[in-house]
Amino acid sequence: MRLRHTVVSPIRGAKVSPQARQVREVVFVDGVRTPFGKAGEKGIYANTRADDLVVKCIRELMRRNPSLPGERIDDVAIAATTQTGDQGLTIGRSAALLAGLPRSVPGFAIDRMCAGAMTAVTTTASGIGFGAYDVVIAGGVEHMGHHPMGSGADPNPRFLSERLVDPAALNMGNTAENLHDRFPAITKERTDRYAMNSQTKLAAAYEKGQIQPDLVAVASFKAEPKDAEGNSSGSSWNLNTVDEPPRPGTTLEDLASLRTPFRPHGRVTAGNAAGLNDGATAAILASAEAAEELGLPVKMKLVSYGFAGVEPEVMGIGPVPATEKALKNAGLSIEDIGLFEINEAFAVQVLSFLDYFGIADDDPRVNRYGGAIAVGHPLASSGVRLMNQLARQFEEDHSVQYGITTMCIGLGMGATVIWENPHFDGTTASSSEAISERTATA
Repeated sequence: MRLRHTVVSPIRGAKVSPQARQVREVVFVDGVRTPFGKAGEKGIYANTRADDLVVKCIRELMRRNPSLPGERIDDVAIAATTQTGDQGLTIGRSAALLAGLPRSVPGFAIDRMCAGAMTAVTTTASGIGFGAYDVVIAGGVEHMGHHPMGSGADPNPRFLSERLVDPAALNMGNTAENLHDRFPAITKERTDRYAMNSQTKLAAAYEKGQIQPDLVAVASFKAEPKDAEGNSSGSSWNLNTVDEPPRPGTTLEDLASLRTPFRPHGRVTAGNAAGLNDGATAAILASAEAAEELGLPVKMKLVSYGFAGVEPEVMGIGPVPATEKALKNAGLSIEDIGLFEINEAFAVQVLSFLDYFGIADDDPRVNRYGGAIAVGHPLASSGVRLMNQLARQFEEDHSVQYGITTMCIGLGMGATVIWENPHFDGTTASSSEAISERTATA
């Protein structure tokens, strides 16, 4: 006789047949991040370990959500682009142990370069939707001071010898210059203006207290510089409560004077690109049922996501096909999106996305709090920063139903996640009705 397989249903302990399995709704419960620092020996985290930054985020999440027992966390996924040293040793598991979570809580490390934290979220969210998890923690860390981009990497010589990719694809700045070549309408003046506005918007968001609620303070140790005889004047501890990279008051004249390090007379500068940064992020995701059971808040609802590959030498265009894929999966169109959180690796990359979808450079739906050009981009951690900012905007603006978080990825990829605002109070059809109607007519 053939045995009938069974699986655990969303109601703990109940049994259902595989044919009856339903995809469960996934919700974003809460997210935090450290203040971002400048990479290098003068940065605020020069003497702070990368894994300790993650630990601070996990502990803060547990403090902010006291109704969540540690033993109910089913997995911890932490991303890092360089998985060695203080970012190695299966950092999801090691950070969980260091944060004081029960030893029964497993963890793992994940890498998709800049989209590491975003992939940690989508991977564990898929597990929730499938029914393997109820509650997870997902995030990312990058200490670019301890692990400069590409350090320790050994690209296979076939990449160049067999011309699998253009040599420029191995340098992100060069890929941004290539985007300028491909889209000549995106001038340096446009990218500089976009960058200036990013700084202005971030400063305004700080002034309104829109950034601070999701920051976890981090104490760091700083040794004073040594004199000519090798003697140090001492050391000090600092409590870091704000981001280090922003340059409020930046003007077009300031940006126009910067050199173009990737190409003589180029268009990409340190002012219209994200810097080299240190920082960590983490978020709690749960099934809608588990969130209700545990009394956890629901800040966003996951709608769909998409990852796509593009030519590595123009990796910045990656968010375009990724967004198209995510929209198709959801049965939505770009017109349905009321808020955009686009990672600003380079201004030209953001503008290529906006131009493709017919969105103005200064559209108020785009990066309302500014972006990575101002706040920083610690590679694998940035995906959850985008989610934190979108969730905060959802709380503020109940007229918006859908928003996206999207980013480009090294070696020619893009990632997009579409979220629904649980506070939406508009008169249009509910999300499930709207999506099913569009899918039926697609």
